[in-house]
Amino acid sequence: MELKMILAMDLDGCIGKENGLPWRLRSDMLRFKRLTLGQGNSAVLMGRTTWETIPEIYRPLIERINIVVTRNKQYHLDDAEVVYSIEDGIELAKNNDCEECWIIGGANVYEQCRDMVDEIHLTSVETSNSGDVKVGLFGDEWNREIIESTPQSSENEHPTTYMILRKS
Repeated sequence: MELKMILAMDLDGCIGKENGLPWRLRSDMLRFKRLTLGQGNSAVLMGRTTWETIPEIYRPLIERINIVVTRNKQYHLDDAEVVYSIEDGIELAKNNDCEECWIIGGANVYEQCRDMVDEIHLTSVETSNSGDVKVGLFGDEWNREIIESTPQSSENEHPTTYMILRKS
């Protein structure tokens, strides 16, 4: 099983604002859905806060095993799998014969998984200090393959560059 991370962040590492996304990027949302659905059985692994910030109408993320990591042993969900460690979440995805497990946030989960993933699918949003939740920037230990640049438009609040990062 491949372990992959997917995120959008601005030039300062901002990924969230007031329990939501700091920007409106339709092209990135469509890419997120296409990639995390994959070609077959896939899982999305996220922290509890990330789960709770997904609008209820979109929960669970369809056609993917939704795995929510929390430290709260009393936390239970009817429409997602709850685990109490990232390692347990990854093991659950493996046990379900997932081809891919996508780490989809939030900041704490991203930081814990940074050195575990095979690839990082990163959308760099061409703006600064757009949010109140940050992750560390990705340094030179990652090779970058730029895939696509998207200009600002009515559906994409800021220009973006989508790239895949792999360890050097």
